[in-house]
Amino acid sequence: MADTTNILSENKEGVLFLTVQRESKLNALNFATLEELKNIFNEVNDNRDIKAVIITGAGEKAFVAGADIGEIAELSELNARKFAENGQEVLHLIEACHKPVIAVVNGFALGGGCELAMACHMRIATANAKFGQPEVNLGIIPGYGGTQRLTILVGRGKANELMMTGDMIDADEAKSLGLVNHVLPSKTSAMAKAQEIITKIMSKAPLAIGMIVDCVNAVYTNDENGYLIEANSFARCVKSEDFAEGTSAFLEKRKPDFKGE
Repeated sequence: MADTTNILSENKEGVLFLTVQRESKLNALNFATLEELKNIFNEVNDNRDIKAVIITGAGEKAFVAGADIGEIAELSELNARKFAENGQEVLHLIEACHKPVIAVVNGFALGGGCELAMACHMRIATANAKFGQPEVNLGIIPGYGGTQRLTILVGRGKANELMMTGDMIDADEAKSLGLVNHVLPSKTSAMAKAQEIITKIMSKAPLAIGMIVDCVNAVYTNDENGYLIEANSFARCVKSEDFAEGTSAFLEKRKPDFKGE
């Protein structure tokens, strides 16, 4: 894994733990942190030592409290477009990752932080977590895909309300809206829940997990036929050694030993 300054990375038995560590800035996403995320996820898919990823923020106050306002304030119209496109590219790498990515959201997940969490495949929140897209308070809108992913996750009406008012919601409301999978009392218990889910997923066929990511993402992509992608992905799975192992294990009443091939 490449050297990083703003993200602490640690591989524990195949699970890559990523911690955004700009605690004095409430872990705000600046240009450098986004670049580090891009470099990490460009490596994750091809690194056989990494089976899954858990992302969280340093400390107890914030997952990621937004983008770096100081950097945003210096944008012109031309570089603002590049700023948004770069953020969208990085978060797409996370969303399209063939290995499960879970966000453990501790404290504030606002603006770019909420967008980062939504790009992950699942979100587990601490009881003190707060979610929001408050960009309208600065006279701008979400730029890292937030207008799209929030609408997909919570529906048009609620997404419009949250983005137009800039209001924050707590973890329980986020869960009721479908923005969060689970709410746990503390960061420790939230991390434990994430690891429990990851452990279960890692016992399944890796190729099938990656195909599920592709098929689910296709639901929200206008120029893709999700049913066709599903059929093609199903066929690829049937061709795999994992399928032969899975069916043999079932018939032989034993646990499968999947290799991701």
